[in-house]
Amino acid sequence: MPITPLDEHGHRWAVTTPASTYLIGVEIDPVTGEAAPLQKYWGPRLSVEAARQAVTASGGPATPLGARRHVSSFSTPGEIEELLPVDGGKRWGSPSLQVSFDGARSLELQHAGSSVHDEGDGAERLDVVLRDAAHPFEVVLSVRSREDTDVIERWTTVRHLAGREPVAVGVTRLDSGSWFVPDASAYRYSGVFGAWAEEFQLQRGPLPVGELVFTSRQGITSHQANPWIMIDAGEAVEEHGEVWGVALAWSGSWRLTTTHRPEGGVAISAGFGHEGPRWTLEPGTELSTPPVLGLYTGGGFGAASRSWHAYTRRHVLPVAGEDRPVLYNSWEATVFDVTEAGQLELAKKAAAIGVELFVVDDGWFGDRDDDTRSLGDWWPHRKRFPHGLRSLMDGIRGLGMRAGLWVEPEMVNADSELYRAHPDWILRMDHRRRDEKRQQLVLNFARDDVREWAFGWLDELVTELDLDYLKWDMNRPFTQAGWPELGAAQDRLWVDFTRNVYQVMARLRRAHPGLRIESCSGGGGRVDLGILRHTDEFWPSDNTDARDRQGIQHGFSQLYPPNTMSAWVTDSPNPTTDRLMPLRYRFHVAMAGVLGIGGDLTTWSAAELSEAADLIEQYKSVRRVIQHGLLYRLAGAPGRERSAVQYVLGDDVVALVYNPASDAKRGPRWLRLTGLDPEAEYEVVHGGDAAGWPGRLVRGSRWYGSALMAVGIRPAAWEPVGADYRSDLVVLRRVRP
Repeated sequence: MPITPLDEHGHRWAVTTPASTYLIGVEIDPVTGEAAPLQKYWGPRLSVEAARQAVTASGGPATPLGARRHVSSFSTPGEIEELLPVDGGKRWGSPSLQVSFDGARSLELQHAGSSVHDEGDGAERLDVVLRDAAHPFEVVLSVRSREDTDVIERWTTVRHLAGREPVAVGVTRLDSGSWFVPDASAYRYSGVFGAWAEEFQLQRGPLPVGELVFTSRQGITSHQANPWIMIDAGEAVEEHGEVWGVALAWSGSWRLTTTHRPEGGVAISAGFGHEGPRWTLEPGTELSTPPVLGLYTGGGFGAASRSWHAYTRRHVLPVAGEDRPVLYNSWEATVFDVTEAGQLELAKKAAAIGVELFVVDDGWFGDRDDDTRSLGDWWPHRKRFPHGLRSLMDGIRGLGMRAGLWVEPEMVNADSELYRAHPDWILRMDHRRRDEKRQQLVLNFARDDVREWAFGWLDELVTELDLDYLKWDMNRPFTQAGWPELGAAQDRLWVDFTRNVYQVMARLRRAHPGLRIESCSGGGGRVDLGILRHTDEFWPSDNTDARDRQGIQHGFSQLYPPNTMSAWVTDSPNPTTDRLMPLRYRFHVAMAGVLGIGGDLTTWSAAELSEAADLIEQYKSVRRVIQHGLLYRLAGAPGRERSAVQYVLGDDVVALVYNPASDAKRGPRWLRLTGLDPEAEYEVVHGGDAAGWPGRLVRGSRWYGSALMAVGIRPAAWEPVGADYRSDLVVLRRVRP
């Protein structure tokens, strides 16, 4: 069973996953009666008997908080191990929960009971209930564990209980939970940072003593940071070492705080919101957080990523196991100049090279001739499509492809019929400007009428055009994020906005089970495990330069699986960086995820179109391995050195090999594969002699897995002499006796 009680008092539990154990318990101060739910252990899996010994050694239900650490009159170090440290009592660290009652900010919680629930399909949930000693306020800490994943889910619910003496309850911080990383001689953090067109840049460094905060105050996940972190002792590498990871499944503003105590120990608390907003709870109401997820592995950063990928595929994605189609998007070819004839010309060329899904981007609606007008007017462009879009969509389907459209439901231009009819629908504050970004204002999706309007036109659009796909974009963060009509309660918009976006997407999917949705926010501004419960893939960056994309994709893959990563082949020189690059290299980089085409096919030569068709056919032959296989990141720094990514699914092995610089003197020279059966033989299916490797890998030759992993292969793309931007696709298949 995933959750096992360890004592007769209902104070200790073992939360078990296939490879880890997470021990928690409620400690009660014998003097004050205050309850402190604590983490007792998080690491390699223990038997139930060993777990019971571990919690017994750590103290009984009446153990004073912090008794195992040095305590002075100036600190209570044990608070770092609390599942939800509150603001109150003898705590001075960063709180996960901060509440005020009629202006008095402090909590004193008592244990009100706990229960374990069987949720079916190998999942169990533990609820620990706490209540304030004086006020009608309840906190429920929930923990879910599943039999098929090492990811543990946690969340928190707070309630203003009805039926007792009225009191004003204000919540200024409500994190989903805090995770304690066991004591170590040193701590290192891993995360990603970025900017528009430079998202998911991996960074690793020593975790400083004190508090380190990663956050977004933008109302979206943001390009600047992503809501996850991994912690190790500075010793983990790609395939070895202990790693603890925490990720927040939320698509609005968020905050992740690490606390490295001077006495030792690290805690990670994460939740929605940021400093400033205050949520008022009326009697009889509650507020629940999004899940915060924890993962332990002893197999290094690679094993951590593969565990996150497996969890995402099984328990996050709306539809599991699908192969993503090869996509064409018309944006870079036509920008706003969208016409039926022009789109069909592109569609014919796309179909001819093997594209399976054609997406018409911005410019199809209202009077949308540039980005200054018509956002919000979601009907076909009156001049360009006087008879609607059905003919265009039927034309695309007649070529054997599925059909999709770009939409931006959360935005409005001031020059639009929608804004003129509903100027009160935007985020705004009394006596303040209405600042525009990208000539856009933000619709207040927290409003029920805005939510219903959005669902209505989206449902009608998908129904009338029989759409297969929506590229859902969101091209600016919040400004003047107010809702004056709600007065003191208006800060709830920071939560309800995101939840209403989720709701519209969920309703669309229920009404149209075949619809697939891509999450985009000016590139990678809304990539997270919250929005992914309602979408199928992400657009990680507007930067389609293959060399830059290698670094972006490397950081993206730390948490998110390849079948959620849309990657396009665009023109050379690249429209963002002006860099020249061979078509083969551009394709091989885009093949590392969900392959898409975004270039202007009307300008590609016959030779380029023929090469593109061959490469698309190659991708389709290995697509399932790339999109659903185990991912291994091999060799040097992607985009800067010789590097490779490898995928294993059953008997099939695929490696994409890159060398961006011909004059590189250092870096890896032999590519050692991993994740293979050392005793089995592997036959070369693709990438042998045809790739210029006579005497090394020859198509049809067989190699033991042990040789491929211990010695490796020497790809032609890694030879010391040759042009810049060389790449290879290597395909092997295990030969069974």
